[in-house]
Amino acid sequence: MILKIAIQLEKNEAKLQELLKNCDDILQRPMKLGKRLGVDCFLIYIETAVSNMMLADSVIGKMLNRLRETEESAIYQELKNNSLGVSDTKDLETMEEALAAMLAGNAVLFVDGYDKAIKIGSKGYPGTGVQKADSEKVLRGSKEGFGESVKLNSALVRKRVRDTKLKVEEKMIGRYSGTMTAMLYMENLVYPPLLEEVRRRLDSFETDELPDSGVLEHLTQDAWYSPFPQYQATERPDRAAMAVLDGRVVLLTDNSPEAIILPAVCSSLFSASDDYYRHFAIVSFLRLIRYFAAFLAVSLPGLYLAVTSFHTQILPGNLIFSLAEARAGVPFPSMVELLFLELSFELLREAGLRMPGPIGNTIGIVGGLIVGQAAVTANLVSPIVVIIVALTALGSFSIPNEELSEALRLVKYGMLFLCGAFGILGLGFGWFLLLVHLAGLKSFGVSYLTPFGGEVLKNTQGLKDGLVRFPARRMTRRPVFARKGNRRRLKMWESK
Repeated sequence: MILKIAIQLEKNEAKLQELLKNCDDILQRPMKLGKRLGVDCFLIYIETAVSNMMLADSVIGKMLNRLRETEESAIYQELKNNSLGVSDTKDLETMEEALAAMLAGNAVLFVDGYDKAIKIGSKGYPGTGVQKADSEKVLRGSKEGFGESVKLNSALVRKRVRDTKLKVEEKMIGRYSGTMTAMLYMENLVYPPLLEEVRRRLDSFETDELPDSGVLEHLTQDAWYSPFPQYQATERPDRAAMAVLDGRVVLLTDNSPEAIILPAVCSSLFSASDDYYRHFAIVSFLRLIRYFAAFLAVSLPGLYLAVTSFHTQILPGNLIFSLAEARAGVPFPSMVELLFLELSFELLREAGLRMPGPIGNTIGIVGGLIVGQAAVTANLVSPIVVIIVALTALGSFSIPNEELSEALRLVKYGMLFLCGAFGILGLGFGWFLLLVHLAGLKSFGVSYLTPFGGEVLKNTQGLKDGLVRFPARRMTRRPVFARKGNRRRLKMWESK
């Protein structure tokens, strides 16, 4: 049932007292307006969002002081026409709108004889400001990271894309949480069907709460069963700005310091933000290392198991004797040996992540050294297996996207079992299944293997920003995400 704002202040006050019963953090402040203080009103707000200091020194205080100096007969006209020139005010016609505005961190003013409530913008809920990007460290470029306010985060993107074609659409999600979600895109670059699909998916579910952007990702992705990320998460505003200029869509969620970018493809998950700020030769070399690191993270334990268990004939004789000597006294098969050390490393990684402060940073290194050395000394594992597991871990750490790294860590165990059962044939079959799965994945209609597979158009930069990165002066076209007919992003004029 929709409750209209009553023209009588007493009715509004009684209804709010009923609705806000036992809400001690929500304050109701009665006041009088007009030169003769003849007009009753009251202000409702959340205590921590609008403090007494804000009331005294902010736009809210100045507005109320001005209304106290206004003739009673002119107050309603000034409120109706916003003659005071307050920028962030809005008339609200229903009690539901008034409560939603107040719960969003604003102040709401009710005036006797005025049948609308007035939303007055305030500083909002307390939260972290601009942060330093920790998980996506770069050698060159901005050090700014997203905060936990969707308004702040959209402003950080707007700071880098100063054009009115950058659109920000806001939507409240969560029956009880009322979480603000913003969709950012370039109006002239994004595909209209992509926008409609994003809007449809945001409207395709109803949930009690939306605590983080990760929940939004899981509720709207194409293949929910796949461990591979179909959104690209970033905590860097410059990365989000580059994405919207490529014709992609960025989703920001209140209380989450990360944005999610869509569509997401495998090649973009292997690139870092400063890949576009550094020399193309260095970046191309580093990207090749990252792809090789991904191969190590998936294949190295299984490859070692396949070679030592099934195909020792491909190894040099001296290496075979060295491996046999290293495994002398180890009571477990190679499969158990690898699983024991891999799972021990996963425990150390999780413990280091959950431990507070500097302890967590050191427990992985110190714990790994102690456990590895003790296991070798006790003949539980061979030294070569410790090296294999360490190289595998380094390979997973070298992948810029954490969610992709986690997916590859999971695939690694499947490869290990296939190689333990079928040798090199199992490794080849595992990679075949993995590539078939990735080729079948789509992120909002775009092939996951773009630009190596799927649709690679001639008038996009295509492979110029894939396995390697071409010089900036050669990357004159936007990727496949951008709308046809508007893909040129750089023009060069040769100097005489």
